[in-house]
Amino acid sequence: MSLSKKAFLPALAGVAGVALLAGPAQAAVSEETAFVFNTFSFLVTGFLVMFMAAGFAMLESGLVRSKNTATILLKNIALYAIAGIMFYLIGYSLMYVDVSGYIGSFSFLYNPSEAETALINADEATEEMVAAVVGNGYSVMSDWFFQMVFVAATASIVSGTLAERIKLWPFLIFTVVLTGVLYPITGSWQWGGGWLAEMGFSDFAGSTLVHSVGGWAALAGAIVLGPRIGKYGKDGKVKAIPGHNIPLAALGVFILWLGWFGFNPGSTTAGITDIAMIFVNTNMAAAAGAVAAMLTSWFIFKKPEIGMSLNGALAGLVGITAGCANVSPTSSILIGLIAGVLVVLSVMFFDRIKIDDPVGAVSVHGVCGAWGTLAAGLFNMEGATAAIVGVQIQGIIAAFIWSFGVAFILFKLIDMTIGLRVTEEEEMIGVDISEHGGHAYNDFQVSK
Repeated sequence: MSLSKKAFLPALAGVAGVALLAGPAQAAVSEETAFVFNTFSFLVTGFLVMFMAAGFAMLESGLVRSKNTATILLKNIALYAIAGIMFYLIGYSLMYVDVSGYIGSFSFLYNPSEAETALINADEATEEMVAAVVGNGYSVMSDWFFQMVFVAATASIVSGTLAERIKLWPFLIFTVVLTGVLYPITGSWQWGGGWLAEMGFSDFAGSTLVHSVGGWAALAGAIVLGPRIGKYGKDGKVKAIPGHNIPLAALGVFILWLGWFGFNPGSTTAGITDIAMIFVNTNMAAAAGAVAAMLTSWFIFKKPEIGMSLNGALAGLVGITAGCANVSPTSSILIGLIAGVLVVLSVMFFDRIKIDDPVGAVSVHGVCGAWGTLAAGLFNMEGATAAIVGVQIQGIIAAFIWSFGVAFILFKLIDMTIGLRVTEEEEMIGVDISEHGGHAYNDFQVSK
């Protein structure tokens, strides 16, 4: 028996509809149903994560001065494009193909499987061809797409921390290495079946593997780059440099919050986990983080601080990402509450040691990512043991050493060769002018 390709695709679409309407009692499904549903899930949750690129762009744009907005927007669209190309060229293979402990294959280009290619090119789709494809559980390229948007999220974290004083080309060069090599190698340790996976390390959706990797790389860049002019006075006091558009920043946070419902639930990969609980855990941790950061800033500064409150929601989201599938909703609230307090204290700490982070990304993603990874062990519903917590700590430390170390060396090399930072004059007039020769708001430009 054979099926024409035109008949096969609507048949799969029909199976998808059945899969979506199927109730909990229909747990056992055919391979075709599982294939369509899992592929559909990868693509839908993937484009939710892709929408987070808009969230990062809006958040970062709102938290910098208007004279630097165009550069932030260009960096965000450029890094997403670079992430896609580099992950296709080499990143996915380094992360998932023939991983041997610490690194995958250096093979180039990642394309549909031989079985999928044969089915696509066949005039008639035989049952054997269909079985060879659906037996994988999902379309190969749907998995590639879902993994790729995670890479772009990691690069977006670095963008905000280095805002308002880094040159465009050096940042893009760093992004090539981050998305093509640095991030994929770290991911291979766990998600590729490498040494962390063998030890029992748990990071379901990437508190460490995505967020801390981006956060620690951003920290390295901030140290090499130095603070913005006027951020710290000669007396050591921190001088606030307010962002130009808080409504835009708030919109960015809500977009990111929405995107996280693709980020965490989509990481189930084959629908074997209670996806509804992951949705609830994700939302509760974000809500708790926002409340905790608001109250903490209110207590410390005598007024609730909007920037801290926005970052509190993100801190809760980052904190729950590692354990969203293996902690209870009650624990997720506690994880979010601690993350919300932690992000405020962390931002203050980095300011105290004169590490300038305009958007608080190191605190949100680096520090709270580490907390979330530890929390995944501490609040594990199956029980926390010293061994589990010990493995979590090893993973946190290893990711820090690798991502911070490689990023620091790379930023130093760039700084010593082509230069990393714009001139003092260019920084004062704004990098929009020096890098692009124009403003984001041509008819409404202000000097600060």
